[in-house]
Formats: sequence, structure tokens, C-alpha cells
Amino acid sequence: MGRYAVSFKPSAERTLRRLPKGVQRRIVSAVDSLADDPRPSGVVKLRGDTNLWRIRVGDYRAVYEIHGDRLVVLILRVAHRKDVYRRT
Repeated sequence: MGRYAVSFKPSAERTLRRLPKGVQRRIVSAVDSLADDPRPSGVVKLRGDTNLWRIRVGDYRAVYEIHGDRLVVLILRVAHRKDVYRRT
């Protein structure tokens, strides 16, 4: 299996840039590790959608899609755990 490309949806990237620098570094490190294994232990497949996954980083969550046919992990949302699952 090849290495996945990790990309951010523009809105997720904007949200990430607004977070404190220490939190940003931890989230980016966790997200970068998804390039080697997009389904590591500790990630959860979200209910109600066929292709949404979630990774925990402290009090923050990153919700992402895995596109196995193109070897792409697309980060859709980055938010605090109390807000990440709310529909906007």
C-alpha cells in the first residue's frame, strides 16, 4: 500500500490556524501520521455516514474522509470536541 496524501478543506485549515500554536502542532502531527496509516488504532468511524472518520487530539477532533482509490485523506473539520459534530 502506498503513502496517502493528506489535504485540508479550506475551512478546516482556517479553523486550525485560529487555534493556539501548541494545539496546532499536536493536530498537524496527528494528521500527518494518517499518511502512513489512515485507520490507526484509536480512530473511530462515525455513524450515519459511510466514509467519515475521527481522530482525537486532546480536547480537539479532526473529522476526515479516506479516498482509497486516490490515496487521499481529506480533513473536513477541526474543532473542539463540544463543537465538532454540530451541523453548521
